[in-house]
Amino acid sequence: MTDTAASEVRQFTVGHDDDGIRLDRWFKRHLPQIGFATVSRWARTGQIRVDGKRAKPEDRLAAGQQLRVPPGGEAAHKAPRERRPLTEDEVARAEAMTITQDRAAIVLNKPPGLATQGGSKTTQHVDGLLDAFVRGDEPRPRLVHRLDKDTSGVLLVARTPGSAAYFSKRFSGRSARKIYWALVVGVPEVAEGMIEAPLAKQPGTGGEKMWVDEQGGQPAKTRYRVVDRAGKRAAWVELQPFTGRTHQLRVHMAAIGHPIVGDGKYGGQDAFLTGSISRKMHLHARRLIIDHPDGGRIDATADLPEHFAASMEQLGFDPALSDAAPSEAPPPSGAAKKQAARQHAKQYRKERRGERRKRGEPARPKPGAKPKGRRK
Repeated sequence: MTDTAASEVRQFTVGHDDDGIRLDRWFKRHLPQIGFATVSRWARTGQIRVDGKRAKPEDRLAAGQQLRVPPGGEAAHKAPRERRPLTEDEVARAEAMTITQDRAAIVLNKPPGLATQGGSKTTQHVDGLLDAFVRGDEPRPRLVHRLDKDTSGVLLVARTPGSAAYFSKRFSGRSARKIYWALVVGVPEVAEGMIEAPLAKQPGTGGEKMWVDEQGGQPAKTRYRVVDRAGKRAAWVELQPFTGRTHQLRVHMAAIGHPIVGDGKYGGQDAFLTGSISRKMHLHARRLIIDHPDGGRIDATADLPEHFAASMEQLGFDPALSDAAPSEAPPPSGAAKKQAARQHAKQYRKERRGERRKRGEPARPKPGAKPKGRRK
């Protein structure tokens, strides 16, 4: 995307990340200082042109189109955010977390104990390390989902505003597949099942703790599968959330009587195993499968943190017993549904083609039927 001074007519090329975006959303994303009223006035008077044609604020743009923006309004770009310089150790820490990256995404393996975002008393967090991935005048990467501070594993970061919108839509639409590994106290009687228990903020905890609230809670759904067990002492389970409530996996496992090992918040003292098993949380985002803006999919797997791997070994669990595959396929994406519909229609037409008669061709007589004579 290129532009001239704000005092002259500006020409932009719609990028791949903006394919399908509304015109008014394009302005909010790239020229945020130009208000909606100004965009509407320019569109109404024909000053905004897309490939030489007049456009409305609600029109959808396509990658490669040429967008003409008149002079005036505000500066073409808002002043870049002043970035806090990172230390060499911080840059090294960010790079050490990286699983893979491309033009649209950065996939990290977040360690336990590191918050995803900052707060009033949290100064060390993943969001604060994202400047390590910025080169030149590139946009700053954006978080598109979260992991609890003590939960480790796959964390997806979007490189551009366009990919952030794309990934966020996949997470909110539940087409992203997230598979967690957890060690839990005891062994569920049913080896595989679905936990459906509505969750809400627990009164009196300042919103820092959730609980099962059958009356006023929001729907929450988790599939679990026991991969292996250590007698009756503990079990290794795969967890797949179908909703994204706060602390959902932790609350659900505690609710069925099998808290996650190390989760004293929801399991109390019963969440800790005796012996040399670590007292840290044993919940790990093992695998993430999500559509990629450029086509295809991101399929990322995160190695276990040291304490989790040590506990697996002590309990006799073999990581090779699971490939972290989900026990149930997610609902198909909108694109997949459209493709399936097209294929169905194509097959239907093909099957009917042999049944159709050519125009003007007499109907074929049924076997054994007498031919009809013409009326005179």
